[in-house]
Amino acid sequence: MNPILLLIILVPAIEIYLLIKIGSQIGAITTIFLIFLTAIVGIYYAKYEGLNTLRSGFSQLSKNETPAYEVISGAAIAFAALLLIIPGFATDILGFLLIFPVSRKLIFNKFAEKFKSNKNKKNNFIEGDFEDIEDDNDKKV
Repeated sequence: MNPILLLIILVPAIEIYLLIKIGSQIGAITTIFLIFLTAIVGIYYAKYEGLNTLRSGFSQLSKNETPAYEVISGAAIAFAALLLIIPGFATDILGFLLIFPVSRKLIFNKFAEKFKSNKNKKNNFIEGDFEDIEDDNDKKV
């Protein structure tokens, strides 16, 4: 099955399950309040971290360095803000993990290790030179 289709089906199912379970423990009104509170706090903190990332990116540019981490970090913060707007507890947890710089750096390092190991496996190239030799038979027309 397509992984994106699986995500489209599983994420709302997990969110509904968690909303029902947590709502039955703490009450419906408290659950709704908690959902709004995490969205408001998350968006505020995403704005704060986004501005810090933007400042860091401009600092890298002024040093004539490529702000690669800042670009990836900015995209992760934007995705985290989207996750925090979506009502639910699982998306909020993932959103907060992406917003906090310490956990974001850990997540980036895990992905970097994964891609570095895949990169080393696929580079089975043999370097060499070639020379195009024309045959006398090719020149006959």
